[in-house]
Amino acid sequence: MSERNRLIDVILDEGSLAPASTNAEHERRIALFDLKETNSFGVKGEDRGPYQLSIAHIEGRLAFDVLNECGERVVLHYLAMSVMRKLVKDYVIICESYHSAIRTASPSQIEAIDMGRRGLHNEAAEVLQDALNERFDIDLETARRLFTLVCALQTRA
Repeated sequence: MSERNRLIDVILDEGSLAPASTNAEHERRIALFDLKETNSFGVKGEDRGPYQLSIAHIEGRLAFDVLNECGERVVLHYLAMSVMRKLVKDYVIICESYHSAIRTASPSQIEAIDMGRRGLHNEAAEVLQDALNERFDIDLETARRLFTLVCALQTRA
C-alpha cells in the first residue's frame, strides 16, 4: 500500500445518523477503527493523498467527500443508494438473525448464520467496490469496512 493511497480519517455525517442498536453501534465503531488502521484508498487521476473521507446520506444518495491531508477537497462523489439498497436490507436482517441466534441457537446454527452473513458482506463489498470503481481504487477489505458504514447510514436515514 502506498503511503499516499490511504485514508487517514473517516467521518460519518452525524446528521445522517440516528439512534441504533448496541450491536449496530459496536460494528460501526469497529469498522471505523479498522478502516483508519488499515486501508487502501486512492482517487483515480489524483495523487493528493493521504485522504480524509466523510460519508453522508443525502437525498437518497451516498456522498463521499474526499479531502487531502490539508483539508482541501479532492472530490465529492455521489452514489445512488439503489445500487446498495437490497444488499443493505438483507445484511441488516441477517445481522439481526445472527445476534438473536447468539442468545438462543446451537453453535452449528450460529455458525451457519455467520457463514451466510460473511458471504453476504463479501458480496456487498464487491458490489460497492465495483460501484465506486469509476472514481476510486479500493481493495476488498476497505470496501467491506465501507459497506459496514454504508449500512450504518442507510438503516438510520
